[in-house]
Amino acid sequence: MTSLRKRSLVAGALYLLTFVSIPTLALYGPVKSARYIVGAGPDTGAIVGGILEIIVALAGIGTAVALYSVLKRQNEGVAMGFVGSRVLEAGTIFAGVMCLLSVVTLRQAGAGADALVTSHALVAMYDRMFLIGQSFIPAVNALLLGSLLYQSRLVPRVLPLLGFTGATLLVAGDIAVLFGLIGQHASTTGLLAIPIALWEFSLGVWLVVKGFKPSAVTALYSRTVAVHNGSLAPMAAAR
Repeated sequence: MTSLRKRSLVAGALYLLTFVSIPTLALYGPVKSARYIVGAGPDTGAIVGGILEIIVALAGIGTAVALYSVLKRQNEGVAMGFVGSRVLEAGTIFAGVMCLLSVVTLRQAGAGADALVTSHALVAMYDRMFLIGQSFIPAVNALLLGSLLYQSRLVPRVLPLLGFTGATLLVAGDIAVLFGLIGQHASTTGLLAIPIALWEFSLGVWLVVKGFKPSAVTALYSRTVAVHNGSLAPMAAAR
């Protein structure tokens, strides 16, 4: 396997790995309930959910790192911005996980009814961090990565177009949630997130199965060499 094929395979596999967090929708259900901290039952679900989200955060950073060496040949600034936004997304995921695991810790410590307000505040913080970190920032990711892939044609253009559509709908949904037009956990909000999920899943599958388009890779690397040689020409003439 060539170096580029390995990069596309790793990036695609990591994109698919980010979907391991889907079960957290159910796993986090109990810890988000109003009286979880004073109730009885195992805490395993919340802990497993936290572990899954940590995996997602690290895999997200991995996708950007794996693609950076290729994407920077199209536009280094935008490629670096994509890495930065992925790291920021991971940071908010870690912060959210810490909020919910803090609720679990309070419960295990027997904080009881005195910590009800604190637990509700931590759950509310998680929800708002999720809205920004796992909803708005993925839209930013789609715009940054989608623009690079669309211009370079490393993958079929229909994929980044799906990403642009998903980003638009996701941002619209986030704004509606912030202004109280729809609930953060409403079915409408979930429907608006489907296109961005399809974009990331489709991109992951494509990178694993097909990889980068050879003609686009050749054009991208040829252009990089031409630009590099052009920048060296004035220096050679000066000598």
